[in-house]
Amino acid sequence: MVTLSYPFAEADVRALKAGDAVSVNGRIWTGRDRFHKHFADGGKLPVNFRDGALFHCGPVVVPQADGSWRVVAAGPTTSVRENPYEPAFIAQTGVRLIIGKGGMDANTLAACKKHGAVYLQAVGGAAALTAAAVKRVSGVYFLPEFGAAEACWQFEVEDFRCVVAMDAHGVSLFDRVREASQTRYTALCPVK
Repeated sequence: MVTLSYPFAEADVRALKAGDAVSVNGRIWTGRDRFHKHFADGGKLPVNFRDGALFHCGPVVVPQADGSWRVVAAGPTTSVRENPYEPAFIAQTGVRLIIGKGGMDANTLAACKKHGAVYLQAVGGAAALTAAAVKRVSGVYFLPEFGAAEACWQFEVEDFRCVVAMDAHGVSLFDRVREASQTRYTALCPVK
């Protein structure tokens, strides 16, 4: 298990390899479709993402009587929807960790390699478990404009576990699985 703490140093991120298990600690931000579209349309970003983490997530967050927030569920959103935006986001912001589920495309993989970022696979279907890693909500942006699921939430996390699915060396676990599956399929079902 590799421990990563915010701010996420480029050298530490570049040292990761596809398949590594990681424990993410410190500050991360959420961002989904409306957030990425806002960025793509030239909208101002609410925070400096350099050496930070962007989590593709639409959390369920409940206001508390004392004015704080409690995260009830924080499962990853399918990342493929952000493929049109992610390479530019990585290049322009200096973000180091993209967290989601389901993988991303070759353009995002190339951006990770060029700019020293990684794509981390979070566990899908375990939103309550992921929420337990969120120790505090330290901010929220675009809540009135985007709504709760699409807002940019600022979380403080401890031991948020993920797997490096796309590394800064150009290696993708998704490509490896696809190739291994094709090889196995060909062996089981030869063309006659």
